[in-house]
Amino acid sequence: MSNATIISKTAVELSHSLSEKELSSQEVAQAYLEQIDRVDPQVHAFLHRDDDDFLAQANASDKRRAEGNTLGPLDGIPVAIKDVISVQGQPLTAASKILENYISPYDATVIRKLKDAGAVIGGRLNLDEFAMGSSTENSAYGPTRNPWDFNRVPGGSSGGSSAAVAAREAPLTLGSDTGGSIRQPASLCGVVGVKPTYGMVSRYGLAAFASSLDQIGPFSQTVEDAALLLETISGHDPLDSTSFPTEVPQYSAALRDPLTPCTLGLPKEFFGEGIDDEVRKAIDQTIEFYRSLGHKIVEISLPTTDLAVPVYYVIATAEASSNLARYDGIRYTSRSEQSENAINVYAKSRGEGFGEEVKRRCILGAYGLSSGYYDAYYLKAQKTRTLIREDFSRVFKEVDVILTPTAPTPAFKFGEKSNDPISMYLSDIFTISTNLAGLPALSVPCGFTNSGLPIGMQLIGQAFEESSLLSIAHAYDREHRFGCQSPNI
Repeated sequence: MSNATIISKTAVELSHSLSEKELSSQEVAQAYLEQIDRVDPQVHAFLHRDDDDFLAQANASDKRRAEGNTLGPLDGIPVAIKDVISVQGQPLTAASKILENYISPYDATVIRKLKDAGAVIGGRLNLDEFAMGSSTENSAYGPTRNPWDFNRVPGGSSGGSSAAVAAREAPLTLGSDTGGSIRQPASLCGVVGVKPTYGMVSRYGLAAFASSLDQIGPFSQTVEDAALLLETISGHDPLDSTSFPTEVPQYSAALRDPLTPCTLGLPKEFFGEGIDDEVRKAIDQTIEFYRSLGHKIVEISLPTTDLAVPVYYVIATAEASSNLARYDGIRYTSRSEQSENAINVYAKSRGEGFGEEVKRRCILGAYGLSSGYYDAYYLKAQKTRTLIREDFSRVFKEVDVILTPTAPTPAFKFGEKSNDPISMYLSDIFTISTNLAGLPALSVPCGFTNSGLPIGMQLIGQAFEESSLLSIAHAYDREHRFGCQSPNI
């Protein structure tokens, strides 16, 4: 089987080929390494690779399979990791200079689960520094490029994770989503990205940005692949105090059940001005597809939608300011060589180690938490967050799932928004509110612009109802399979 055929397969198809002895995990791993060698100098999705370890893991999988001890459907399947999730013995830089020499001493819970399932952990993926951004232009190690157009961004902050799947450098990747950092890049790169319910996937081993918002989730070509990866990494974890004690359904098996007609809500606040015409056309066609399956389509209202962005940037920056205080040049972070005293160590190490966007958000967060401003900003934002959550609770009494565009535009050009932070922040305008409410949501490719740029639709579900959310998304994805189309690179 040729390398081109191997890397074009979905994770589920690779798993079938492995179980049927049509392929070995070594052949799969080698095909992806050769693809990375070929395209990553242009894409720059990877920050670090350990090819010897990658091949050793593949060899161990083949040995298990030969002995009849296969660990499950992910055994032998490569999964690349956003460089904000701990993998023992590998670098964890969070795309920041302040962590450039840090090697993780332990595995994140999601990594332990993947290893237990036999997955082949392969490489560290680029991102906006500390996951703060919407374009992957903020990485201290250079931007990732969109495989569909190298002059455009892949989205962010998980741009490396989305671009790696789109460029067929990995069949599956993990990212993290704080305000849309899985779904927005999935949309811009034409792949599937899932943000689980807050508490469904352990955050233990995730470098924290905003602890009440962060969630780890999968990228893949198809919803079926995403379901398989999500059921592997989900579940209660006593090492994470925010992990929710709930059973994990077999999402991939549930996709095979007949889908009964349901009610899809279209929030009018998500369909106003500012949406690109080609995005709107693709979403309208998606709506008609669901209508043709017998689903009921109704207009709904989420009146606090316009407050989501300001609320998010008060809460997220406040939590970031607190979480990033640990990077001080004293313990495991890089220390400035210009330090002369204790004050210099803190100021110069942080000043030299953090990029401009991280500094901006830490300053904003410290301001919002400071004496005299806490009530006016942070406390008010938390109260408004409750109103946003109540909006969703009310709407979900009427509908089963909410359908929206994932992003208002296709991928934009490098530099187009980098000098206008507000414009950049509005790239996540359709994704932020679900993080504030803690709800599951996903992005599925739903077409292309006339110039060949991917477009994504977002589906939002009720808390811990990933199974029905994935099933509704799968109904569309299995008919269209836009995520299985790949750029000509």
